[in-house]
Amino acid sequence: MRLSTALILVSCIGVLGGCANPRLLVPGQSTEADVRARLGNSPDTHVDRGNGDRIWNYPTGPQGHETYQIRLGTDGKVKSVTQVLTEEQLDKVVVNKTTKDEVAVMFGPRYEEVVYLPGLTWTWKYNKGGIQPGWLVVAFNPDNTVLYKIALLEPSGGSRDD
Repeated sequence: MRLSTALILVSCIGVLGGCANPRLLVPGQSTEADVRARLGNSPDTHVDRGNGDRIWNYPTGPQGHETYQIRLGTDGKVKSVTQVLTEEQLDKVVVNKTTKDEVAVMFGPRYEEVVYLPGLTWTWKYNKGGIQPGWLVVAFNPDNTVLYKIALLEPSGGSRDD
């Protein structure tokens, strides 16, 4: 009896986990209603683009190591599903050119915002290769352009509070 109960529990967890999986959304096919059904009625943050597209951000994973951006077109269909907390995304940030507003759209909601010398710094938790915990860090100049950017890995695999 215990084995059957455990199997039912594992099956339910698998089904529920599949319901919340943004990777199951199909660009060009999935709709706004599909996004809301799979990920929830309210994204953590959203951006309305000037061209009519909307970007919805859904932070997931343990302690926010992943953020999925769902881009919806004017027709209400999913245009793209992108996990944005990556070093590849950080590579798109151009020092002394990319603005604070552009960074906010590129990465979605930040984990932390602090002011160090010389100024404002934003961080996001991420997993390199999906397994190695780390931090994406972007600091800003007084004119709100990027001063520097860096990806830091946690060698111990623990939190930075260790």
